[in-house]
Order: sequence, then C-alpha cells, then structure tokens
Amino acid sequence: MQLPKRRVVIDPGHGGHDPGAVGPNGLFEKDVVLDIALKLKKELEANSLYDVFLTRDKDVFIPLEERTAFANKMDADLFVSIHANASPRREAKGIETYLLNWTDDEEAMRVAARENAISLKKMKAMNQKMDIVKVIMDDLFRQVKRDESIKLAHYVQNSLIENCENRYNLGVKQALFYVLFGARMPSVLIEVSFISNPEEVELLSEDEYRFKIAKAI
Repeated sequence: MQLPKRRVVIDPGHGGHDPGAVGPNGLFEKDVVLDIALKLKKELEANSLYDVFLTRDKDVFIPLEERTAFANKMDADLFVSIHANASPRREAKGIETYLLNWTDDEEAMRVAARENAISLKKMKAMNQKMDIVKVIMDDLFRQVKRDESIKLAHYVQNSLIENCENRYNLGVKQALFYVLFGARMPSVLIEVSFISNPEEVELLSEDEYRFKIAKAI
C-alpha cells in the first residue's frame, strides 16, 4: 500500500525591496533564509513522500498575507516560515521557534514586531486590543491542528539545537506573527540565529552551517 504524499510549504522570509535584518558584515536576512529554504526543499524532496513548495524561490517581495494564503491554496500539511533574528544588543544570540498565539512577553513581541514590519509600540497596542486578540484566539481554536503546531515547534527546535554548532537554546515561544495568521495547517516560524551577533553572522555566512540548519529542520 502506497502512503499518501505530504505537502510542505516553506516560506523564506522577506525578499525583494525588503532585506529583513542586515548583519554587521552586510549579510541580508532575505538571502540567508532563501538559501536555507532551497537547501531544505532539496533535503525533503529526497524523500518521495514529500511534495515541497516555496512561497518564493528567488529575490522577490511577497506580502505576508499572501504567503499563508499560498499554503492554504496548496492544501499544505505543514507551513514553515524561516527567518534570522536581530537585536539592538549585539550579544543577543541563539535559536528559537515560534507558533501563533497572544503573548505578554516583551522580547517575543519585539521579534514579532520586526517580522511584521511594525513598531514595538504598535505591536504592544495590538496585544492590548482585546477585540483583535479575540479574533485571533477564535482563529486558533478553529484550527484543529493547534496541538500539532506545538509538537512541530518542539521537534524543530530540539533538532536545531542538537544538530547545529549554535547550541544556545532560546526555546519554543509564541507571538502574533502576521505570516502565520489564518494557516489551516500546523505552522511555525523559525529564527535560525541572530544575524546581528558578530559570531552568529559568521556562521550564517557559511554554506556548511546553512546546510546543517536545513538538515536539522
């Protein structure tokens, strides 16, 4: 009996006129995550049970809402959005994986604000508006795959920490990421390392490290 194929949509963050975060050596987040996504696609496609799709396979800009809409249109079984973290604190480092949910954690809100391309002040206001939060929470409860998103986030996070040189584990967190809104399948957003950290940006510049990240995911 042949097993059914599973559809995975990989989302390399940013692109085009949106470079994402920029490292101290001039490395663009959009380029790092696209390369990781292409490597991940190749790894997954080595298994005949997977059909793999990218929200972008070149340096183009795609609005956040269109990325999840694409995953829904493809009737994906999983949605994985890949990003590189950044912080005003150059010493900030580590790997973390997110799922969609309300949070009062300021650091998680800061990360979401950057990826959502809004200010931290606006992000906090968004968290405080109970009518918006209610809509999001209703959406979460309608998503029957909620538990699978939590499992997926932990699987990915544990694998990254076990298989990459960067073992600074920031854990699994939650925040209101626009790119995860409305996903009808288990979905996570991965911050693979801090492009703003002098040591981690050197790792992200290496093809071997990007391959290890892809293989771990």
